[in-house]
Amino acid sequence: MMAEILFYHNPRSRSVMVHWMLEEAGADYEIRPMDFDKGDNSSAEFLAINPLGKLPTIVVDGTPITETPAIIAWLADAYPDAKLAPPVGSLERGTWYRWLFFGGSCFEPALVDKMFNRPPPERPGALGWGSYDAVLSTLEKGLSPGPYLLGENFSAADVYIGSELNWAMMFGAPGLKDSPLFTRYVESVTARPAYERTRAGNS
Repeated sequence: MMAEILFYHNPRSRSVMVHWMLEEAGADYEIRPMDFDKGDNSSAEFLAINPLGKLPTIVVDGTPITETPAIIAWLADAYPDAKLAPPVGSLERGTWYRWLFFGGSCFEPALVDKMFNRPPPERPGALGWGSYDAVLSTLEKGLSPGPYLLGENFSAADVYIGSELNWAMMFGAPGLKDSPLFTRYVESVTARPAYERTRAGNS
């Protein structure tokens, strides 16, 4: 039997993505609320778990797991009955990894560049994500077959990418709300019962 998961959570953080994933997986978890205003994430107790003082963070049987895609991938494997990941070693698994890593290594840094109006570097090719426009174009191509990143099969990759696109659209990131493809995708994934339960729990 899987040990209970301690889930350090604040609804004003990236931990909402993991909250959704926990619900999709059907995991047994206990929420440990983190009050940023009180400095809970800077306490000695929490820094011993995650020295960056960041969320999301989970602890399973004394082992801390941090970083959003790492937690999402671990949960997908720990709860195979939820069918949120393709079989290990399959080609589809490679595509699944691709999008999990794309979220944190390409989409998010490109989005931060855009939202903070960072000037482009002298050598754009030196950036692992290239440019914001290139990242959006890549996502559009990945989602065009649809309805999900793995075609007909919803997966943990959609929890991550869907969360990031939903968040970016709420904050008015350019090029997203004008796209029928992105709009349909976000509406589809956020209509899932697990997402609705998460939203109700964070309201």
